[in-house]
Amino acid sequence: MTPIVHGLSGLVSGIDILLVDVWGVLHNGLAPPPAAGEALARFRRGGGFVTLVSNAPRESARVVEFLDGLGVTREAYDAVVTSGDITRTMLAQGKHRTLAYFGPDRDRSLFANLPLRETPIADAEIVLCAGLDDDETETPADYAGRLAECRARALPMICANPDLVVERGPRLIWCAGAIAEDYEKIGGAVAWTGKPHGMIYDAALDIAALSRRAPADRGRVMAIGDAIRTDVAGAHRLGVRSLMIADGIHARDLLGEDGQVDAAKAELFLGEAAFRPTAIAARLAW
Repeated sequence: MTPIVHGLSGLVSGIDILLVDVWGVLHNGLAPPPAAGEALARFRRGGGFVTLVSNAPRESARVVEFLDGLGVTREAYDAVVTSGDITRTMLAQGKHRTLAYFGPDRDRSLFANLPLRETPIADAEIVLCAGLDDDETETPADYAGRLAECRARALPMICANPDLVVERGPRLIWCAGAIAEDYEKIGGAVAWTGKPHGMIYDAALDIAALSRRAPADRGRVMAIGDAIRTDVAGAHRLGVRSLMIADGIHARDLLGEDGQVDAAKAELFLGEAAFRPTAIAARLAW
């Protein structure tokens, strides 16, 4: 059975680097859990390095501003890397000059000031999917027609946020990954820039290695996150340990009425998962 732990204190002996999910661990879209930032700050005070690894479809500087606004202390982390960072680098280095965009206005910054022009699907060379145009009212099913049009033209897609859903307070909101999965189901080609895929982890470990002036030994790295499909699977692919936070997108499957991990529910849920975390905690704490 996967061990249920209270927090980091019994897990970080021999760990130099933490790769920490943001949404679902450091905040739920509306507020930060009180103990999470202090737990990471305590790890850092002991000599550890923390890189926040986010599937946010925007640049890391904007994520830092958002965390500041929520009151997440900067003492909790050393660096941030996002799927938005990876996406923008990919777009800047690519040869395409026209794109069709799926997503909210706020994430058009992904291609702002790049030599790319947004066009209708009929004139595009590539599709950039950052999310739903309006995630308060739409679902991935609303994109079936547009995806069929993209597939008919064999357009490649860049998915700037591989998450399927994310917390917004008590609700789960659809993300770009759900649209990209539907595109793959009809034969579309998708480049995934975030977790659980390798590019974002390579960047996160490079940042840690450069900052610490020492190679990142994967035997001394642990990932923390709330999603089996991205955080736990990504840690498994990377070959590092993982701590799963239950009070996130899988809360209904993992927590009891007391808000703590229900061992029986957790074992049932994890027994059906492709990968198991090293340990599970209700929420991030020391």
